[in-house]
Amino acid sequence: MVIPVEVRAELRAHAEAEAPNEACGLVILRNGVAESYVRGRNSAASPYRFELDVPPETWFLEDDGYELAVFHSHLSSPPRPSRTDVENIGLWQGKPYLILSLGSDSLAGWTIEDGRIEPLALVA
Repeated sequence: MVIPVEVRAELRAHAEAEAPNEACGLVILRNGVAESYVRGRNSAASPYRFELDVPPETWFLEDDGYELAVFHSHLSSPPRPSRTDVENIGLWQGKPYLILSLGSDSLAGWTIEDGRIEPLALVA
């Protein structure tokens, strides 16, 4: 999966703006390349978990051939899914799952399915 510098900068800016809470949103991909980022609202307003709230029309982008990757930030922990992330995977099971650690400025991608966490290769 390719995350261009501009999209990564948007993820970082959103994570910084939402600190100390986790930021969340959707990365819009076509053919494995991130084209844009839709900022979401963390309706949980928590530094430990997120509940993604995005404009409803965002969900219809999949009908237009886009893939949606969920994004959220961790304040200081590594960009690896936490137990809370795995337990609350819900609709995102098997889909791209991106985490940015503000503490280390590291971005990582994963899939989570049936409790298994698998890394996704990211390219800038």
